Amino acid sequence: MGKDSGELKEYQPLLKDFKEPSLLLAVWAAGIGGTFQCGYNTSIINAPTKAVQSFINQTWTERYNTEISSQVLTLLWSTIVSIFTLGGLVGASVGGTLAIRFGRKGTLLFNNTFALLAAFFMGLSYPSSTFELLIVGRFLTGVNAGIAICVQPMYIGEIAPRALRGAMAMGTSIFITGGILTGQVIGLNELLGKEEYWPILLSTVCIPAIMQLLTLPWFPESPRYLLIDRGDDVACKKALMWFHGPDKYHGEKEDIERERVSAGGIKPKKPWELFTDTSLRWQLLTLVVIHMSQQLNGINAIYFYADYVFTQAGIPAAKIPYATVGTGACECITALTCGLLIESLGRRALIIGGYFLMSVCCVCFTIALTFQVYPWVPYLSMMCVFAFILSFGLGPGGVTNILTTELFTQTSRPAAYMIGGSINWIAFFFIGMIFPFIVNGLKQYCFLVFLVVCCLVATYIFFVVPETKNKTFLEIQSEFQSRKNLVLHLGCVHTNEYG
Repeated sequence: MGKDSGELKEYQPLLKDFKEPSLLLAVWAAGIGGTFQCGYNTSIINAPTKAVQSFINQTWTERYNTEISSQVLTLLWSTIVSIFTLGGLVGASVGGTLAIRFGRKGTLLFNNTFALLAAFFMGLSYPSSTFELLIVGRFLTGVNAGIAICVQPMYIGEIAPRALRGAMAMGTSIFITGGILTGQVIGLNELLGKEEYWPILLSTVCIPAIMQLLTLPWFPESPRYLLIDRGDDVACKKALMWFHGPDKYHGEKEDIERERVSAGGIKPKKPWELFTDTSLRWQLLTLVVIHMSQQLNGINAIYFYADYVFTQAGIPAAKIPYATVGTGACECITALTCGLLIESLGRRALIIGGYFLMSVCCVCFTIALTFQVYPWVPYLSMMCVFAFILSFGLGPGGVTNILTTELFTQTSRPAAYMIGGSINWIAFFFIGMIFPFIVNGLKQYCFLVFLVVCCLVATYIFFVVPETKNKTFLEIQSEFQSRKNLVLHLGCVHTNEYG
């Protein structure tokens, strides 16, 4: 008792100034070098397209004394763009393992190494006349993004108090959309979008990494990791006091203690062990469904069509980049809105409502693309673009990562993020490969495919996924176990009646 009192006195002056603000600052420090990089590197590559292609052509001519063919140029440029997704898959595949070995905070700090190396290689590509360094740099940015999407939600979800877990975990989505918007703005001609600035533009990925390296070390490691994985009770208590204050940390400590007892000394599971654990069957199926649908729901198709829609609406070509910035701002605003609503409306209402609204938008967009002969239709298409993005950001875009945190306990969570992240990146790569064929084959009816996906996912969540708001991780696990027992019971009744 005396030791506890001494620790309270030691941290009292510090904790007086850092209660809720410390949580917000921790989210910012984790996010700026985390999922912000994912969004930033997704959008930053669009602005220098022509400049980089011109550089490749010039380098090829100097190196081989002949101009590059259009097919080879397209292949090289596609490789530079798409290698990011393969890097993301690699990062997601190792992120959970790194989070177990080095801790959540330690992995986020180590992850900045990939961003700094990427900035170095991409910045060096122009003076060294080596376009291959762009491929290396983009792969490294993908690894950085894959690890960040895997580890940052774990860190934020584990430091958050139960009552604020949803709102704080929205930091993942907010920083992704904020990164997309920042990349779009930085890529404008008025800033770094001019042709001669492209090496500097691509090298700016080092700035968020440096900012995180300067800020995140001041914050503690995840209390759950410290107690359950490391067995360090003292460090866990200090971290909880830092984040929640000396008068509020006891309830969180009790929750973590109960989870540690429930784990019973079980080591963190490997991804393949989740597939063989029948007690996690429904959680794992839900994980696969929500992560796969996040890429297959049509959001990337909407961004693909945005330029076409804006052109049809009569927006001058020079102004289209600014309209595109509007789409990024739209998604960023909805992520913030979702963060404000998630603790009042709950996870289920937002994600089911989001998919329902996206379904309606798919129908409207199909109608708009079918009847382009009318002068007002392009403006209906514009409304559909913004409405679809709003619906995605309000529901699936924000809630998916929160559910991944909440559906699993400490021993299963790193492996769950590795599986979910891998599925997300594979689906991202898959939709990028097949979407042009879907468009060519179905034309304006391609959005009916996404309509089916959105409807099926909303139906699945409605019948299978419980509300997780303000519940402990053990309570959520217990609800899934109850549903599993109910299914087994109904199956037995069915067998007895008809067997």
